[in-house]
Amino acid sequence: MSTRTFAAIVVGSFELTMKIFEFSGKNSMREIDCISRRLALGSDTYAHGRICNEKLDEICRTLKEFAGIMKAYKAEAYRAYGTSAIREAENSIIVQDQIAQRTGIRIEILSNSEQRFLDYKSVASRGESFRRIIEEKTAILDIGGGSIQISLFDNDTLVSTQNLRLGVLRIQEYLVRFDVKKSRMEYFIDEMAMAQLANYKKLYLKDREIRNLIVIDGYISPLAVKLTGGNSGKAVLDREAFEGFVNQLRTENPEQVAKSLGMPEEKVPLAFISAVLAGRIADLMGAGQIWAPGVTLCDGIAYEYAEKIKMFRGEHDFEKDIVACAVNISKRYMGSKKRAETLENITTTIFESMKKVHGLGKRELLYLRLAAILHDCGKYISMVNIGETSYDIIMATEIIGLSHAEREMVANIVRFNHGRFIYDGRQGGARGMDKETYLKVAKLTAILRLSNGLDRSHKQKMKGIKAVLRENQLLLTIDTAEDITLEKGFFRERTEFFREVFSVEPVLKQKKTLQTQTMQK
Repeated sequence: MSTRTFAAIVVGSFELTMKIFEFSGKNSMREIDCISRRLALGSDTYAHGRICNEKLDEICRTLKEFAGIMKAYKAEAYRAYGTSAIREAENSIIVQDQIAQRTGIRIEILSNSEQRFLDYKSVASRGESFRRIIEEKTAILDIGGGSIQISLFDNDTLVSTQNLRLGVLRIQEYLVRFDVKKSRMEYFIDEMAMAQLANYKKLYLKDREIRNLIVIDGYISPLAVKLTGGNSGKAVLDREAFEGFVNQLRTENPEQVAKSLGMPEEKVPLAFISAVLAGRIADLMGAGQIWAPGVTLCDGIAYEYAEKIKMFRGEHDFEKDIVACAVNISKRYMGSKKRAETLENITTTIFESMKKVHGLGKRELLYLRLAAILHDCGKYISMVNIGETSYDIIMATEIIGLSHAEREMVANIVRFNHGRFIYDGRQGGARGMDKETYLKVAKLTAILRLSNGLDRSHKQKMKGIKAVLRENQLLLTIDTAEDITLEKGFFRERTEFFREVFSVEPVLKQKKTLQTQTMQK
């Protein structure tokens, strides 16, 4: 049985962490070492906007040490990621380049949605405990240095996810800057948090009942695991037990807490902020149980790597969560559910039939499905400039699991579906895209445009659609007895760009009337 060793590295807001994992056989992932070095990068970024040279030197020294440990373990692969402290720094690109030149380790910067998705996967790595809890009405509270992410689940399905700038290091910077006395800290945290949480409840929570709150953080989660006997799957505290834990952090001095809970003294104030946030959010939701499994971003990175090399196969459908995010965005902007489902079905059918021609894969199909779901969200703002307003909405709204670049691809597909395709980045249309991304956007736009024409009346006239690729023709057979004069007209207009991109002629056939028509330019 083959065994692989893998290193997951996170350059976080408060510390640098590396975990070494061993994969042996299907669904066997074991942590064999964890090394952490405290380095409060967030104090630079959140206060001054940049990472200073002294902190950069310390990052490089630590990563060189990590490289030596990886070599000693004979790690076959590694992934190294930076979070908000690097992401929000003005000199982020310079920092990344210096790290690569001086250590040989390349740091990729995670967007917020990518980071939260990996954190989400880290909880999924706990297997049965995760599956059992997520089946009920559950919220995941992901507490980071710069922000928190609240994701709501119902029956194993993601309902909504939202980011709030209430990270523990960001709050601590305000406490220091405003010279808040210890006796007033909890009140200060309350005022900062509740101003945003009240709006969150009004917009997303409403009267929704939440039974379980899953907390992901690097402060209280490890302590909760210790308090419950060291088993992450059983690190579940009821509200009374959690409040007792918070009260200990509230009343004892940092030295006492550090000694009794076995944690570094410098982490105690951050654990207090994290605990107060978790408690207030649990109160807001009415959650009866708090599960703090003690996982970190490193666990999610390892889980995703194991999935990619096919040594781990989780039961949870994460792609379904990404699609659910898009569906909820569409709903928020009054999109038609039936229209989106129809368009998603048509685009998927055409995409699958054109595999030999377009050369795209499963991930690109996801972009197309998301574009179909969000194709008209801009109508909420403007019935005229639908493409531009849809682009703005998509770019301003997080879709968990997509990077910024991927979200921009989806936004451009929707934009060009409604407006003129802008070639070669002229007039700012595809600015910033490399050649590969540009071609993907063009191909997926062509498919979405053609599909959109087949339901131009928005009446979902088709009972079914079949697509067959024959040499240089794409034969589309639609099952309907209704009058499709409007659809035929718009289909004819939308074939030109499709032919240009694929050199394939779309042919439309109406099954019920045995009427075949080849669309000419």
